Amino acid sequence: MNALPTISRRARWVIPAGAVALAAAVTAATMISTAQASPELPLRTPAQLLASVAGRDTPPPPLTGTVVETASLGIPQLPGSSNPNSIAALLAGSHTIKVWYADPQHIRLAVPVTLSETDLIRNGRQVSVWQSSSNTVTRMQLPAKSSQADTHASPVPSSVPLTPQQAASQALKAVGPSTRVSVERNVTVAGQPAYQLVLSPKASGSLIGRVSIAIDATRNVPLRVQVFARGATSPALQVGYTSVSFVKPAAANFSFATPSGAKVKVVSPPKDTSAQGKKASGAPQVIGQDWLSVAVLPSSALAGVMGSGSAAGSAAQSAAGGSGGSGGSGQDAAIAGALLKSATPVHGAWGSGKLLHTSLVSVLMTDNGHVLVGAVTPAVLYRAAAQVK
Repeated sequence: MNALPTISRRARWVIPAGAVALAAAVTAATMISTAQASPELPLRTPAQLLASVAGRDTPPPPLTGTVVETASLGIPQLPGSSNPNSIAALLAGSHTIKVWYADPQHIRLAVPVTLSETDLIRNGRQVSVWQSSSNTVTRMQLPAKSSQADTHASPVPSSVPLTPQQAASQALKAVGPSTRVSVERNVTVAGQPAYQLVLSPKASGSLIGRVSIAIDATRNVPLRVQVFARGATSPALQVGYTSVSFVKPAAANFSFATPSGAKVKVVSPPKDTSAQGKKASGAPQVIGQDWLSVAVLPSSALAGVMGSGSAAGSAAQSAAGGSGGSGGSGQDAAIAGALLKSATPVHGAWGSGKLLHTSLVSVLMTDNGHVLVGAVTPAVLYRAAAQVK
């Protein structure tokens, strides 16, 4: 949490979840939080759990599963919330992703929506994204990497928390002097007994009360991540398996044939995905660190952050370190307008602007053309605004 990725249209995934993570029925969403009897497991300390989490130093085991993400951030009703591919739907409601994972070079994500589906498939160096609604395929060839580098690669793009493993990876980056680490009672997630590792920010300026990570007791795989606002008893964000099978998926799952009549677009991954390259390409200024990180964006980024489009498409671009999607739309402007309308005028020594404050995210839009975003209290945003150059 001490750094944010390059802001692009993929930021619609990054900011709500990283400042802290397609349509599913409400009943499916509740499956990942339904209370069950606490399983009896051997005692493990927080340090032991931290050291054992799969994916930190070694790849997680092969698996097939269904992930449900839910969000309840207390934002106002936004235009386009009925469209499961939009930011409005992502910030409130439930979303389903089917996952096939054999190893870091063979992953498939399917995002089903009403009467259509979007698939992201990585088969070795080739990444394909298919959108059935438009019958379009986007392909890219990833650059050659050493086998050792790929061995420890994340199952899906690290900046896009589409799975519990991804969300856990982002949360664990905050572990340090600014974090309290503890263990809560054991739980059962997707039929699997699991420990619960809890990360709690020490700083009172964080809106996050705690992040709870359910870790499979046998394979050490994160099964569910829940983000609680300070003082809340129910999660504002959660991503977890509703079903999971630790069996290697068949190779056929990663073999993609272009559908008849589909439009095919071939794109190239960016040449420089290093930290220096990201900075040169316009990564946002970040003020503060860990739980109190604040991203500073130009005002023009607001429409991009509020854009709609394919989540899996953005993930594909993120896999290569690029920006997904295209320019804004009429709906982008409508969503941005709704947010601005619900924001409250504020002013101080830092200047003046408008503030949107939810249980988990604060957004400050200054009159001098900056947008500050963080999972922090407004006071932290105001201090950051005074430091913006």
